[in-house]
Amino acid sequence: MLRLSQDVYAQIRLEAEGAYPCEGCGVLLGVASEDSARVTEAVAARTASASPLNHYERGLKELVSIQRQAQIAGLEIVGFYHSHPDHPAEWSKTDFAEAHWIGCSYVITEVAEGRAGATNSFWLAGTGEVDKRFDQQEIYIEGPVEADLER
Repeated sequence: MLRLSQDVYAQIRLEAEGAYPCEGCGVLLGVASEDSARVTEAVAARTASASPLNHYERGLKELVSIQRQAQIAGLEIVGFYHSHPDHPAEWSKTDFAEAHWIGCSYVITEVAEGRAGATNSFWLAGTGEVDKRFDQQEIYIEGPVEADLER
C-alpha cells in the first residue's frame, strides 16, 4: 500500500496538469516498511527527455541530489511519479523497460485535455531485471479527502 497525504496527492495531480501537454515527473520521498510506504514529500523533477510530449526522463545528477536531500532529512526514495498526457494511468512498455528501482512505487496520473483523471500506483516487484514485474498497488490517502481530489 502507498500512503499519501491529501496534500501530496493533490500536488502530484496539479503538477501533472501543469506539465500538460508534456509528461511531468518527480520523486516520492518517505519511509518504507515491509508492506507499505508512507510518502511525506513529492519532489518535482525536470524531464531530461528529448521527447517530453510522450516520454519523461529524470536526470541522474538531479536524482542523486534529491536522494542526498532525502538522506539528510532521514527519508528515502520510496517511488516515482509521472503523468500520461491523453493516455490512461497504466504503465507502458517504456515505463516498464525504464523501471529499475525494485521495491519502489511508480505512480501514474492520466491527464485528459489538461485535467487530471485517474491516478494509479504500481509496485516494482522482483529481485532484478530478469524477473521484475509491476503489481497494482493500492493508494491510501491519509486525512479527509476533498471532493476535488476525487475527480
